[in-house]
Amino acid sequence: MYNAKAYSAASAISSLASSTIARRDPTEHDVQIEILFCGVCHSDLHQTRDEWSNHMPTVYPCVPGHEIVGRVAKVGSAVTKFKLGDLVAVGCLVDSDGTCPECRAGLEQFCPNVTGTYNSPDKHSEGGVTYGGYSDSVVVNERFVLRVPGNLDLAGAAPLLCAGITTYSPMRHWGVTEGKKVGVVGLGGLGHMGVKFAHALGAHVVVFTTSPNKKEDALRLGADEIVVSRDANAMRKHAGSFDFILDAVSAEHDINAYIQLLRRDGNITLVGAPEKPFPLDGFGLLFGRRSLSGSIIGGIAETQEMLDFCGTHNITSDVEIIPIQKVNEAYERLLKSDVKYRFSIDMASLKSE
Repeated sequence: MYNAKAYSAASAISSLASSTIARRDPTEHDVQIEILFCGVCHSDLHQTRDEWSNHMPTVYPCVPGHEIVGRVAKVGSAVTKFKLGDLVAVGCLVDSDGTCPECRAGLEQFCPNVTGTYNSPDKHSEGGVTYGGYSDSVVVNERFVLRVPGNLDLAGAAPLLCAGITTYSPMRHWGVTEGKKVGVVGLGGLGHMGVKFAHALGAHVVVFTTSPNKKEDALRLGADEIVVSRDANAMRKHAGSFDFILDAVSAEHDINAYIQLLRRDGNITLVGAPEKPFPLDGFGLLFGRRSLSGSIIGGIAETQEMLDFCGTHNITSDVEIIPIQKVNEAYERLLKSDVKYRFSIDMASLKSE
């Protein structure tokens, strides 16, 4: 074991603060990574404040962070995929059983025994949990380490490990390609990545927003059209015309209004997670054989595919870079949607602690 610097929450009501955590020494299949940047995901805030206690209760101290970009500092004796100095990334997963049908299908995110990057039971530490990327280093099995294309800005690449794959995966699954008409509901941390991917995949992209002042940004990100969702006439003009809609809104909203915009066999996929259940009008799905689905992140192979796609098309997240000392302020701003469009922590700032 060795000591690593980190920022952790001691309880649901405490601020994140400087701390020291124990990391395992690399085993033969492990990669030790010096963390350069870590994205701030809304789930970090939920988890540190134990707002998902019914589903994933938080174990304290909690070190958040699952959008990790760094450099290989050490490799185990049996590691074959990486060498010292490689630019690498770690997303939301650091282990799985490797034997279940989901793992064999390359869908590790659905493994019943998956190990999350933080706040998951850690098989390497009896009774302990995993600690995330708000730290100077992390040790991960090489199967769950990803390669970062060298042309990408590292601060902007970090959020690709959650916001990126969360939006890329359903677009690939539902066949977004050139000539398809794609809607993106909400222009936030997830939505802005959805626009970039849909545009790069060749689709005609329409952004739905409640904020008319986001029009210029939506066009800059790759949208072809912008619809203010409160404008009933503007919504009706698109009825029955979409192949795919990505719904990235976590706030309460009318899902039925968007289902009506799908063409026959069209799909709407939720990647936001509203607190309250949707009232669903089944007739909207029945007529037109439309479908409503949900999606979370992606498997390791697909996440690498996404990173390579980003390298080819020079796609990164729009980020505001912050020092670790401003992470609590960033959480408060996140609650107000006061960021365009993700925070990325420069982990060099941790060295001054």
